[in-house]
This record gives sequence, structure tokens and C-alpha cells, in this order.
Amino acid sequence: MRSTRPDAITGVDQVKVKHRPRLLSDNGPAYLSGELREYLGDRGMGHTRGAPYHPQTQGKIERYHRTMKNVVKLQHDYFSEELKTALRNSTRRLRLLPYYNNERYHESLKNVTPADVYFGRQYEVLTKRSKIKRRTMERRKKE
Repeated sequence: MRSTRPDAITGVDQVKVKHRPRLLSDNGPAYLSGELREYLGDRGMGHTRGAPYHPQTQGKIERYHRTMKNVVKLQHDYFSEELKTALRNSTRRLRLLPYYNNERYHESLKNVTPADVYFGRQYEVLTKRSKIKRRTMERRKKE
């Protein structure tokens, strides 16, 4: 039995990115295969495996899975066959990824996006918000 199924990596070539992504995975057999290593190497992508018995390392992807499940539930895909189809639908996943990484404000990140943190823009965003808030409060006091 092969560890990496081709359909498990379908869609990666369709994603538009500014920077080459790095795969963070656990140490499951599917992620240790030579086929995956070759696939990532051909695309110039790095691969980091999380520490064994340390589930916090996988926190971001686990949170992504939870968010994706909530999106599917909110779209009323309750019947098992519809749910399976929705989860297999790479188009839906590809639409969610840019939102999840670039647009979704995250409470534990002081309500900035993960992309703002990744690219070091969080202080700029928070400073700008603070200035806007201060000006707004001053304007309200004058009224």
C-alpha cells in the first residue's frame, strides 16, 4: 500500500501564493513517504514535521479543520453524502484558505489576521486602529 494518495495533494498547484509555502505535518506514514518528499521538492516547498506527542505543534491545522467543519455545517450540508461531497470539494477548500489566512481576524492575535502576524504588519495595523480610535473619541467629545 502506498502512503501518499495522489488525491490527497490535489489542488496545491492551483493555489496562488506570494511566498513558497512550507508543509507542517505530524509524523504519520503519509508524511514520511519519498513520494511526498519528491512532490514538495519539485515545487520548491519545505517540510517540517512536528515533535512526536506534542499536539500543540499541529494547532494551526487543527483550528483550520474546526473552522472548515463549521463552514460546512453553516452551509447546511447535513446529509452524510452531501457532507462527504463538500469535504472532497477542493474548490470550496481553496476558497476558504485565502479567507482563513489573509482576511479572518483572530481574537488571540489581538484581532489582526494571521497574514498580518506572519508578515510582521500587526503593530502597524494596531497602531493605525489606535490612531483612528483616538481621533474618533476626540471628535465625539467636540460634538
